[in-house]
Amino acid sequence: MNLKDHRLKPSESGHTNARTNLELKDLSTAVVICTRDRHDFLRNCLKGVANLQPLPDEVIVVDNSPGDEETKRLALEHSARYIKETIPGLSRARNRGMAESSCEIIAYLDDDAVPDQRWLSFLTKPFADPQVAAVTGGIVSGESLTSAETDRVRLLSNEDPKWLEIAGFGGLGIGANMALRKAACPGSRIFDLRLGRGAVLGGGEESHAFVKLLARGYRAVHLPEAVVSHEWRPIDVDQEASRAIAYWLLLFFEFPGHRLELVKFLVGRLRHKPLSWYRRSPDFGLIITSGWSVRIRAALAGIPLYLRTRRSQSAE
Repeated sequence: MNLKDHRLKPSESGHTNARTNLELKDLSTAVVICTRDRHDFLRNCLKGVANLQPLPDEVIVVDNSPGDEETKRLALEHSARYIKETIPGLSRARNRGMAESSCEIIAYLDDDAVPDQRWLSFLTKPFADPQVAAVTGGIVSGESLTSAETDRVRLLSNEDPKWLEIAGFGGLGIGANMALRKAACPGSRIFDLRLGRGAVLGGGEESHAFVKLLARGYRAVHLPEAVVSHEWRPIDVDQEASRAIAYWLLLFFEFPGHRLELVKFLVGRLRHKPLSWYRRSPDFGLIITSGWSVRIRAALAGIPLYLRTRRSQSAE
């Protein structure tokens, strides 16, 4: 697939308005790639980053392993800094990448994502607004471009009545393609160590980060033109369903002022109520349409999984 031929026309969606013609001041930008023993993926990702126009101010490869010489060689070969984060966990690796950088904007790519040449140019534009703390981009996979073109530009703040469900459940995009304003992330620990691959709850870390930033009064933007190639992975529906229940419980107890909204959202999804906002990731949709047997098993597994996240938090 030739990403250079990909064009998306911004449009407004539901509760949101978005302006993409903001003038961007000269903000320094780092690209952070977190990886672990996936040399072929990393090589392709770094080649894509090397072709970016403009180039970032720095590229950081965070090796989430005890250390790997081939990963280090690939990083140095592409003029990237090589950082080891030996404690497993994608959230920990992402936090480490932010902490290691002195740049103002931290753009994240999964190691199996390949950016379009103009990806960084588009992704950084919304940061011209000093209240924007997070920007996500579009995903092009093996599916047709026609499907990808249904994506929507979205500008979201906590003034939107459905901001929590949109930010928390996939309405802003995924962590394979996102950028954060470092100044909005005190201590460079915006990603919760209980969440993400390698942690107790193997996902949801980017959505949880978006919720925290919006709760603090910042804005977030989803900009489909900032596109990367990234394949959707097949999911284990039972496993993802139990994680979804645990993640919902985590939000329920962390944001007590929004419990009624969360309950209404969950009940609506269980009753197959259509979303009033757009999301491309298929995970939660598959869970909802899988029948009550999956949901019951999810509840039985999800509650103890959530309790494990609490024990993990206490240990940290």
